[in-house]
Amino acid sequence: MAKVSFQLVMPEREVLATEADMVVVPGSEGDFGVLHGHAPLISTVRPGVLEVIQDNKVERRFIVVGGFAEVTTERCTVLTDEATPFEEVTAEQLAERERTAERELVDAVTDAEKAKAQKDLEVAKDLRRAQAYYASR
Repeated sequence: MAKVSFQLVMPEREVLATEADMVVVPGSEGDFGVLHGHAPLISTVRPGVLEVIQDNKVERRFIVVGGFAEVTTERCTVLTDEATPFEEVTAEQLAERERTAERELVDAVTDAEKAKAQKDLEVAKDLRRAQAYYASR
């Protein structure tokens, strides 16, 4: 089976560069799998879990916070603001992130502060749901 070249990149560094059998990306319209030969596309990435699959099993998982994915027939590149290995993130850390976002929403004064706090709260809730789902798999 041909491999797909995969890169996971944050603004300050490359997180992972590897050859994979398949990559599952949390796209804004739903998760999508990328195999070698995939039709070219560009998609936004929602907060969730990205999986790198080798030999029919998940080799690596990352918690990602939004971004963009570019797919060609031979490669997949995900650009994200935040990517953390799944095993390094605990449910308690994500619960604290949600509590912090809730406090920021309460303390927000301007419309811009309220909008940012609301977005941060939505991201925190999405990440908690994703972590809980994938932790049980």
